[in-house]
This record gives sequence, C-alpha cells and structure tokens, in this order.
Amino acid sequence: MNHPVTPDGRYFVVRGRLWRCSDPALSAPDRARLVKQLMAARRGVRTALQNGDEASLAAARSDVQSAKVALGERGPPWWTDGAPDHNRRLVRNSPYAAWFARSNDADE
Repeated sequence: MNHPVTPDGRYFVVRGRLWRCSDPALSAPDRARLVKQLMAARRGVRTALQNGDEASLAAARSDVQSAKVALGERGPPWWTDGAPDHNRRLVRNSPYAAWFARSNDADE
C-alpha cells in the first residue's frame, strides 16, 4: 500500500485522514524491534477479543499504545520545531489541505 506522505514527512494520509509517521530518527534495528512488538500486541488484541478476555484485552491495548508511542506515532511529536500535531485529523481541515488537493488532482 502506498499512501501519500506530507511534504514534511510527518504524516501519511489514509481515507482523507492524517496519521503520524514513525520517527525517522529511529535506527533500523530499533524500528524493526518496535514494529515486531506492535504486531505481537495487535495479535494479542485479536486473541483477547476472540476469547472475550477483558483483562488480556486491556493489557494488549496498553502494549499497542506503548509500541506506538515508542515508534513516535502517538504521544509527544517527534519533531522539535514546535509545530502542532495534526494526527488523526481530516486532511481537508489541516494546513495540508492545499497540498492534498493538488496531489489528488495530479493522480487523476
């Protein structure tokens, strides 16, 4: 899947919504380890849902959150210029609206 990435590399767009990219300063081994942890946590969520295990579900969701924060996808922004975080916002209601409109026009 290729999703458009904002020119500053902070977000990618899925179905018109901005999602924060992982911190590009992470080393490849660290990123791989964290992605592996994230995928295991997501499998834990699926298993807990299938088993109706509320305690395991809460723990697995906490593990997902921790991995996403470590990757820089949630929590404090990984950039240091003081720009606000637009994570999970509609791209049309963000400073990236004009860029997205232009990039969609180019795709047609």
